[in-house]
Amino acid sequence: MSETIRDSHARRYRILGDALAVAVYLFLLAPILVTIPMAFGSTNALSFPPTSYSLDLFRIFFSSPSWLEPLFQSIEVALGATMVVMLTGVPAGYWIARHEFVGKALITGIIMSPIVIPTVVTGLGLYLYFSYLRINSTTLSLVLGHVAYTLPYVILMIMAGVHKLDRNLEFGAELMGAGLIRMFLTVVVPQLVPSLVSAALFAFLLSFDEVIISWFLTGSNTVTLPVRMFSALEWEVSPVIAAVSTFLTAVSLVVCIVAIRLKKWTPVDA
Repeated sequence: MSETIRDSHARRYRILGDALAVAVYLFLLAPILVTIPMAFGSTNALSFPPTSYSLDLFRIFFSSPSWLEPLFQSIEVALGATMVVMLTGVPAGYWIARHEFVGKALITGIIMSPIVIPTVVTGLGLYLYFSYLRINSTTLSLVLGHVAYTLPYVILMIMAGVHKLDRNLEFGAELMGAGLIRMFLTVVVPQLVPSLVSAALFAFLLSFDEVIISWFLTGSNTVTLPVRMFSALEWEVSPVIAAVSTFLTAVSLVVCIVAIRLKKWTPVDA
């Protein structure tokens, strides 16, 4: 009898937990579920649900220089930042994960500090620093600012990937006479391919969607897409915003799907 009562209570708690999880997911997805239909509405005004459906807002987005130039600027900055953080973050993450050295905790804390420091503080600091160097409002300043923002995440992902590798393979390569660089390129990197691609995609997405740091560092000729969206919301409510938001959502979804797929892939499966 007691077991039946316990099973009944467990079933009720499970149903309650599932209902709560569904409610939370719906709350989080509500903005997306509202925005996407609006992106296929008319060009006159934002309305939900749309009175008519068309692709006019997407046509305006992909044909208007005022939107395309920020889009290309965001892609350029994201690609540049991703390249830099991969070239610096991959060896840094491997070295931190595999070696012990004096001041490791301090150096690691400094590298990871952008994760815990408010983004607006980081943006203001970068703005003052780059203004002193006279490179503010340039593509270079945007790339460097996004590197500072995305580098900790890349290092964390690489460190997590390195901890899963078989250290004996690296010892074997060193015993066979391979130098550190050769061992890293021929033994470590092939095993890290899923982590490398996931880190690159995540860094690109973070940089592509970043708005606060970009707002501090952008200039009249280096406006990124998120900053353009923010400005449009500040000064006008253009229906094209819904199409741009849907486009960014689609890009984020594709990156997430690829990253999840890569987590299930290993060099042995390839």
